[in-house]
Amino acid sequence: MELWFTELQTKAHGITTKVKQTLHSEQTKYQKLDVIETEEFGTMLVLDGMVMTTDKDEFVYHEMMSHVPLFTHPRPKKVLVVGGGDGGTIREVLKHPSVEKAVLVEIDGQVIEYSKKFLPNIAGELDNPRVEVLVDDGFMHIHQHRNEYDVILIDSTEPVGPATKLFERGFYQGIFEALKDEGLFVAQTDNPWFHGDLIRKVFADVKEIFPITRLYTCNVPTYPSGLWTFTIGSKQHDPLKASLPEQLAFETRYYTPEVHKAAFALPKFVKDLTE
Repeated sequence: MELWFTELQTKAHGITTKVKQTLHSEQTKYQKLDVIETEEFGTMLVLDGMVMTTDKDEFVYHEMMSHVPLFTHPRPKKVLVVGGGDGGTIREVLKHPSVEKAVLVEIDGQVIEYSKKFLPNIAGELDNPRVEVLVDDGFMHIHQHRNEYDVILIDSTEPVGPATKLFERGFYQGIFEALKDEGLFVAQTDNPWFHGDLIRKVFADVKEIFPITRLYTCNVPTYPSGLWTFTIGSKQHDPLKASLPEQLAFETRYYTPEVHKAAFALPKFVKDLTE
């Protein structure tokens, strides 16, 4: 018998992939957590029925979440990652030698535990001595730390369950206050095909708070529509004017200095969401 996992991306549309076996399944305090082995994408982490990451395509999201802001900031030393318990964003952050400390705040400790167990290529740097891992509420952490971080990365799920408050204007104001004078942040902001209204609202909220606000995109095949967006808010540094290296000093599979620039070239229907 063939087994297939389907993520319903709207009430009328979804994606499906063939499953070899279920590796783990439980209802945590916060969400339904499943780890499955798929034929096409390898190991897949699923939260509340939504694909979070997979062996095959995780590098796209994690590289674009991390390297665009970290190459935009001239001297990032202390970085906060909210969410991202799979560890992929932390792994990419640590590739930057200027980063002295990376703090991960993940509300669901089970995500961290089972990512370490079943996704070691993604979670392998969570025990790095430059990393502090906190099982805590990222919303509260932001509001309890002022003028502390150079870069903040909001590696959240879609705006459901405990992640809902991570898409509110008050959260972005808290981020502004938690950043140092040259600070900037990036948040994943879903896809423009099915959640254009969310992107429009987040961009408008961030633009009211940060002097520089940009939207950029990448392609992640296991995410709704494949086209994914990130919103960046910066106090001083414009990602379009960043001083980028001609060649990277570390290995990537998606991000390059050319891709950094190109990611901000938006299709018109996406650009319209920022106006």
